Formats: sequence, structure tokens, C-alpha cells
Amino acid sequence: MKNQALVSSALAAALSLGLVAHAQAQDKAAKEKCYGIAKAGQNDCGSLSGSHSCAGQAKTDNSADEWKYVAKGSCKSAGGMTADEAKAKAKAKK
Repeated sequence: MKNQALVSSALAAALSLGLVAHAQAQDKAAKEKCYGIAKAGQNDCGSLSGSHSCAGQAKTDNSADEWKYVAKGSCKSAGGMTADEAKAKAKAKK
């Protein structure tokens, strides 16, 4: 009886992990990277220029090479740029 309970618990845990991964994938699919809108210390990951590779390390507000995830389709209305636009802006500065 204990073995059956253990197997059932393991199976339930494995199934729930699959559901969580699926939910996270759907959530990420509904978002896009938006450059130039992150406040200092509030970026979601590494910078476009490669100056750092971690979230929360943006030094200035609204830097063109820092990004945040936003709802798909809302980046422009927030005043942000796509990765290509941010790269072009960085290239123009040089």
C-alpha cells in the first residue's frame, strides 16, 4: 500500500511540473523584450551591449541597451524599442 501511495505521489508531482513549465512557456510567449524603458536597477536581464549579464544591474533609467519584458504589442506605446532599433541607436552613437 505504501509503494502505491509513493508511486501516485511521484506521478502527481511529475504531472504538476509539466503543467507549470507549460504555463511559463505560454506566459513568455505573450511577452516581448522592450528596450529603453527599464528604470535603473529594474532591467530583466543582461544588457544589449554586454556590459553586464544579470537582471537588476541597469545603471541609468531608460538606457537603450537595457530591456524589460512587456505584454506583446505594448512596447511602442510604452516608448520602447525593438532589439534591432536599440542596436541601430547604439551604432549611431559611435
